[in-house]
Amino acid sequence: MPERTSANIGITVLGVNAGYQRLAKNKKSSWGVSYGYTDLSLAFAVIKQRQDYSKVPAYHNLDGNFRIQTSKTGMLKYYGYYSSNKLGFTTNSIDSIGYFDKFALKNSNQYHNLSWKENLAKRWRINVGASYTNNKDDIRGNMQDDSKRDILLTGLEFKSFNVKTKGNFFNAKVVIEKKLKGLSAIRFGSEYNYSNDNLVYTAFDGKQYPNTVKEHIKSLFAEGDLYATNDLAVKGGLRFEHSSILSKVNIAPRFSIAYKLAKGTQASLAYGVFYQNPERRYLPSANALDFMRATHYIAQFQKVANQQSFRAEVFYKKYDNLIKTGNVNFSEAAINNNGFGYAKGIEFFWRDKKTIKNFDYWISYSYLDTERDFLSFPFAITPNFAAKHTASIVSKKFVQKLKTNVNLAYNYASGRPYYNIAFDGSNYKFTDRGTIPDYHNVSFALNYLPFIGKENPKSFPVFVFQISNIFNFKQTYGYQYSYNGNRKEAIVPTSRMFVFIGAFISFGVDRSDEVINNGL
Repeated sequence: MPERTSANIGITVLGVNAGYQRLAKNKKSSWGVSYGYTDLSLAFAVIKQRQDYSKVPAYHNLDGNFRIQTSKTGMLKYYGYYSSNKLGFTTNSIDSIGYFDKFALKNSNQYHNLSWKENLAKRWRINVGASYTNNKDDIRGNMQDDSKRDILLTGLEFKSFNVKTKGNFFNAKVVIEKKLKGLSAIRFGSEYNYSNDNLVYTAFDGKQYPNTVKEHIKSLFAEGDLYATNDLAVKGGLRFEHSSILSKVNIAPRFSIAYKLAKGTQASLAYGVFYQNPERRYLPSANALDFMRATHYIAQFQKVANQQSFRAEVFYKKYDNLIKTGNVNFSEAAINNNGFGYAKGIEFFWRDKKTIKNFDYWISYSYLDTERDFLSFPFAITPNFAAKHTASIVSKKFVQKLKTNVNLAYNYASGRPYYNIAFDGSNYKFTDRGTIPDYHNVSFALNYLPFIGKENPKSFPVFVFQISNIFNFKQTYGYQYSYNGNRKEAIVPTSRMFVFIGAFISFGVDRSDEVINNGL
């Protein structure tokens, strides 16, 4: 349950939002609603964008919740969410100089979650939950001339299309837990996932190509927590799944062991097998496909004490049965599960709120070495989404006299590989490859809290000023290629720098930390 009845309102250069949370007088039930509207028109009018927007992005978000205490140990909870958005823009066409590519999107999405938990007799406990999601997309593409009129160009007719998708997803899960001696426990249960994806592709000539994919995944699982001593804990589990679309089953074991070295200090080892269906775009397939498989090995050390925390992790992940694609009737399609790969690396995290008064900072670093032979890759290479080095430094300083919180953050990623793979009539091969520049971003934020230090304030306002990429670094995310592969163009942000100004006011509950942390 929330601590008390509360409300909040926010006004920014991007839009408005408001929320209300009501706690019953007997504190056994509550309900809440919130709404947010975002429109980037003002921001894009000030900050020049690369795209020419015919419809500036606008978003509506609405959510609601309730909680009901059904007994001393029971709780029924609901959360629901609805959003809708629209956007449309044109960019210079990389396929035909002097022409433009037009893109437009309408989307609506809703999500509902209902759960119930209750303690049963003799240290038994039950958790039951169900959720439903619906997503609709209307995507349109066209080419335009210099007068922004829709046209068809010979050889590029495929750029004029309409795609409508509608997805329905349902999940239900039940978990039963038995508390044993001390902190030990066993759990078992079942899970059901249903998806129904409908897609209708309309080509430039009006011909429609419908496609429907339905999937039922049924699962059984069991796990146990065993505390051999006060310092040694072991967790083991097994998961069984059946996929209707693949007509196959899998069994996934998971195991971990943790040892308490000292107060606030722990070392652990973990092993697990995880399965995943082929992506939606490769289904249904004329070829017999199987689950993709990942096997994880992880070792971790963690120490948390006196407002300081340190975590180090070493991992190795082995990938099997990855999807390999080939050219089928002039389009890319899944042909088998002969792909493979690996990922190994280390991660560090350090946070310190103790050393300097009113100063909080954290540092994270990750090293990743990975290669995969999947999709249309001619052989095992590093995927274009994997950076070998990533790091971030975040700091928060509260200046008591000014009642102001100052935030500064730096993010870094080493250059990722890029490449273009083309089918030469018999094989896939690289026509271009390289490495994009390193990524750098420095962000700065000021948060003014005028009522900090006052006794029993009725409201908690926070005035926010944020700016990203304050040094205007040139950032490149990759390259896109023309249809014939003769030209390439850098994929860059819509604008190098972004500025955010807003005021957030909460009533009843102080949400200052939430506002500040959302800006980091």
